[in-house]
Amino acid sequence: MEIEQFNRDTKGFFRATDDGTEAGRMTYSWAGEDRIIIDHTEVQTAFNGKGVGKKMVHAAVDFAREKKISIIPLCPFAKSVFDKEGELRDVL
Repeated sequence: MEIEQFNRDTKGFFRATDDGTEAGRMTYSWAGEDRIIIDHTEVQTAFNGKGVGKKMVHAAVDFAREKKISIIPLCPFAKSVFDKEGELRDVL
């Protein structure tokens, strides 16, 4: 499973691929220069239950830590991952 990030001026997304097939996508919007808002996470049906969404949230956390920015998880799925995994909350 590979997670790639695509960042644009005001929006971006993380894409999970498995052997060239898109497994999932998590979109975000920039809120100023030091914060992103995760607004949607979608996993293809064939990849349900394989941790794809969670891997994308972890990639977003790694990005936030590297850039010293914070995350607002408006997406219910992303919020649930933050709620369950306390060690990720340093970027909230």
